[in-house]
Amino acid sequence: MQQRYNKVETSPEIKVPLAMRALRRSNIRKKIAEYLFDISPSCSYTSEIAYHVKTTPSNVIGAIRGMESRYREDESLISLDIVEMKSGGRDIKLYGITPFGREIIESLKDKR
Repeated sequence: MQQRYNKVETSPEIKVPLAMRALRRSNIRKKIAEYLFDISPSCSYTSEIAYHVKTTPSNVIGAIRGMESRYREDESLISLDIVEMKSGGRDIKLYGITPFGREIIESLKDKR
């Protein structure tokens, strides 16, 4: 079954506050985005991300792609265009930060 991720296709004036809100609402989302920012331009896979942000692989999948029970798909890192999924071949999904995601994390780090 092919899953679809509906990216938020809006102007930067709307996209940035939505992304910031989603990262503030979920510490896991924020940690994942920061980890992918730190390893950029490299990508990582679910269990490695989970290890580095000290959570479970299912929480990582929920934060990145959305999960009906805990993570809203419209606030997932993929739908907000913070993270992108790449194929690593043989059913391996790799995740990396997008240029927009880099901007968001840089602005968060500037505010600290």
